[in-house]
Amino acid sequence: MEKKLALIVEDNVLLSNLFSRALEDIQYRTLIMNNGRKAQEWLRTDRPDILLLDMHLPYVSGKQIFDEISIDDRFTDMYTVIITADARMGELLAEKASFVLIKPVDIQQLQQLAERLKN
Repeated sequence: MEKKLALIVEDNVLLSNLFSRALEDIQYRTLIMNNGRKAQEWLRTDRPDILLLDMHLPYVSGKQIFDEISIDDRFTDMYTVIITADARMGELLAEKASFVLIKPVDIQQLQQLAERLKN
């Protein structure tokens, strides 16, 4: 069986690498995008199984990406995990996203969440 793909959209290199390693440890393939424009372009033609999306990104915000995928039927059954340091924004998106994690993110919590979403 092919591993599930997790797209990590996070501009902090240390965090994106940490998220990637945590997900790879539980058998995900990962792809990291460090700016919103790059992720936005990729998502126009491709689709991950799970999207970890930071809200504050260079060029195109995570909120704009989230709004775009929210109205695209291709992403209806994709899990979207919002990752943000902005608790207020997290609250606003909590009902729309699959999950919201507030920074600093507990890596063990991320792994447990992603493990549940694989099934």
